[in-house]
Amino acid sequence: MDALTDLLDGPRARGAFMLRAMLDPPWSLRIEDEAPLCLMAVVKGEAWVIPDGGDALRLGAGDIAITSGPGHYTVADDRGTPPQVVIHPGDRCTTLYGEPLREKMALGVRTWGNSAEGESVLLIGTYHMRGEITQRLLAALPPLVVLPSDAWDNTLLTFLGQEIGKDDPGQEAVLDRLLDLLLISSLRAWFDRPGANAPGWYRAHGDPVVGPALQLLHDDMAHPWTVASLAAKTGVSRAALAQRFGKLVGEPPMAYLTGLRLAQAADMLRETDSTLEAVARKVGYSSAFALSTAFKRVRGLSPQEYRARGSLES
Repeated sequence: MDALTDLLDGPRARGAFMLRAMLDPPWSLRIEDEAPLCLMAVVKGEAWVIPDGGDALRLGAGDIAITSGPGHYTVADDRGTPPQVVIHPGDRCTTLYGEPLREKMALGVRTWGNSAEGESVLLIGTYHMRGEITQRLLAALPPLVVLPSDAWDNTLLTFLGQEIGKDDPGQEAVLDRLLDLLLISSLRAWFDRPGANAPGWYRAHGDPVVGPALQLLHDDMAHPWTVASLAAKTGVSRAALAQRFGKLVGEPPMAYLTGLRLAQAADMLRETDSTLEAVARKVGYSSAFALSTAFKRVRGLSPQEYRARGSLES
């Protein structure tokens, strides 16, 4: 399992918000839902994404935008069109004055807008979960990523467009997996583009020494790894591995492993009801006490406090 797969495998889409927006100009949507991650693809026409305090970017057919919260932004047919609709947390949409619009602008199954034809058609998928592994990924992304149609394989858009309006049994699971595929495909293209400022853990996977070391850590984070044992597995000296790993990834191997283990533990605490002892064993700590000590040292609160806070937020 590589780092990108590992980051996405835990907090996958589970009942993600999916929508096809059909819009005739003038239209302007004020996005204030503060979702951790949102993908927006233009199937037809064009759209402008206007972040608060950032530069406006135009999207054409086949282009995709990825926004990471909690920042607010506007999506519109033109930079000068004032907002008409506000999208609030919980996918609640209203006028600027608070009048509900969800039912008024409903056009069918997961379809919404001001026109049954729509000069502009957007496919929107929103992740709502805040698992810590997702946060590790979000930390590598700017608030707004835009990929033009010629920079990635956007054939998934056709399939997603066909599936988003269906109401068949199991359709929610189908759409969740399609959203995950779309996200992974987009991120690969964005990280691999010329001049990309990809995170160290992503770039390092192509290195003949650090790549295998990362693979080993992600494949079995519960193993009692040391720099020496990791170096032996990768066929280099301990000093060579430590130096190369630190240079490419930006932190020592054991610090990276600690971060990986605690991120996985945090996700399990939020997403499962596993006991603290079970979580500790799963991520490579000898006991619940050992995990608690490391968790509190790094995150400033105990695993129990972290789990309780997550329950209040959900």
